[in-house]
Amino acid sequence: MGTKTVDESGADSGTEAKTDEEKVDVVKTTKATEAPEATDSDEVTENDEIEAEDEVTAEATEEGPTGVGQGAGAIVSVALGLVSLTGGWIGTVAAARETLVGQLETASNASVAQQIKEVYGDAWQTSAVWAGVFALAALIVGVVVLARPAFGAPGKPQATWIKSVAWGGVALGVIGLLLAVLKYTDVLLGLPTAS
Repeated sequence: MGTKTVDESGADSGTEAKTDEEKVDVVKTTKATEAPEATDSDEVTENDEIEAEDEVTAEATEEGPTGVGQGAGAIVSVALGLVSLTGGWIGTVAAARETLVGQLETASNASVAQQIKEVYGDAWQTSAVWAGVFALAALIVGVVVLARPAFGAPGKPQATWIKSVAWGGVALGVIGLLLAVLKYTDVLLGLPTAS
């Protein structure tokens, strides 16, 4: 019996050892299977995020142009129109240069009418020419922005604000061009006559 007890206890201890090992194996197996599942779910989450980003990029590409260039063109058109009405530094410098040239080229014994024309008249016309150049540029840019949707993607309407600003640029260009022509031909604020 003593041997049996030892054998039983040995067998029991062997069984317990197997049970402990089985428990360890089961725990290792469970942890091993859980870890890949967690990794798989992390990968799935990352893959879902990447796919969502790809879908957003694809939708943005499908939408086509955003109108940023057209909006910028409309604003440039208005700015050029305002410069044509108020005068820019290029026109001011060109007029001042023409005044200087007129002073240098006019003889001291020239008539008063000749001096007025050479010194002030040419400078006035030079500023009118530069105002006309800016007005024409505003008009062209505004018309191009308004005509752009006809050559773009079909079914993509132009934003209302872009149309409004472009029409404003066209209007300022037309007014500036009209004033420049009137200024150049001396219809508007002509030079005084010398008597």
